[in-house]
Amino acid sequence: MYKYLCMLQSAKSHLVISRNMLNNLAAVTCLLFASHVTATPARFGENTNNRPVIGILTQIVTDDVMKPYGKTYIPSGYVKYIESGGSRVMPVRVTYDAEYYEDIFKKINGLILIGGAADLMTSDFARVAKIFFNLALKANDAGDHFPIWGTCMGMQELSVLVAGKNLLTKTTAENEALPLNLTAEAFISRMFHDFPPALMKAIAQEPLTGNFHHYGLTVNTFLGNEDLNNFFTILSTNIADNGAHFVSTIEAKKYPIYGVQWHPEVNRFSWNSKDNFPHSYHAVQVSSLLAEFFVNEGRRSLHQFEDPDEEAAALIYNYTPVYTANFTGYEQVYFF
Repeated sequence: MYKYLCMLQSAKSHLVISRNMLNNLAAVTCLLFASHVTATPARFGENTNNRPVIGILTQIVTDDVMKPYGKTYIPSGYVKYIESGGSRVMPVRVTYDAEYYEDIFKKINGLILIGGAADLMTSDFARVAKIFFNLALKANDAGDHFPIWGTCMGMQELSVLVAGKNLLTKTTAENEALPLNLTAEAFISRMFHDFPPALMKAIAQEPLTGNFHHYGLTVNTFLGNEDLNNFFTILSTNIADNGAHFVSTIEAKKYPIYGVQWHPEVNRFSWNSKDNFPHSYHAVQVSSLLAEFFVNEGRRSLHQFEDPDEEAAALIYNYTPVYTANFTGYEQVYFF
């Protein structure tokens, strides 16, 4: 009997030990899981907008082959880019009056100025960009967060809006994937804040940024203009085919306004075999993080549509992109 009592006691002890091991294992698992879950950034509080709508400013159709489809357009890559960051998209036409844009400004949570070809001083694109830019400055000064992002021509337009004149010169980097020459400020910037050190190293060494431009802002021109110096911080530069040293990434010192001379959207959403689009692991990371970054800036805007039906009617979902790879440089384009 004594033998069996000892065996029973031993079994109970093993059971207690096993339970303790399971409890300890569960605790360790929770700690490991918690260590790999990124905490919510401090900039997102109770007033975070989790249903942002980002506006994308359309371009006027000028190519004859595109005219049968609509008067204005947005390449689908920009739409997918913003949607991938966690936002919905509203196409913003460039053919309405100032009152329309003042109304839209109160309902959307940020604006994208896309690449393309338009006069940076006299076009409808320039006119509407200026309206939103001035509204954004006024709103941000009053504590009403509203971000603006400019890609390629969009960045060029931002430089014109700040400088009050067109300071661009020939800086051709056509169909080239380049690493960025990062400045010291890039490592303390808002734009690259969430980039892990390995990715910052990669973006400075690997060709992760797609360039498709003929004009740009040289570093000397930027540094020689007081308005640009006071408004923007240079985060990166590059060398053009003609040897010109041009500004490739900027962010405003005081405002949530950002610009890149390159195209982060193409890393994931453009696949034309004739173009040199970066599609590597790190290239996709760069695109993903920047899309999330700008959408997160939009989350800080509390603008909203008061009427759900108006909101639904304004979104890009009401339109179907057209396959255009056989007659344009884009796989798909939204026409309006």
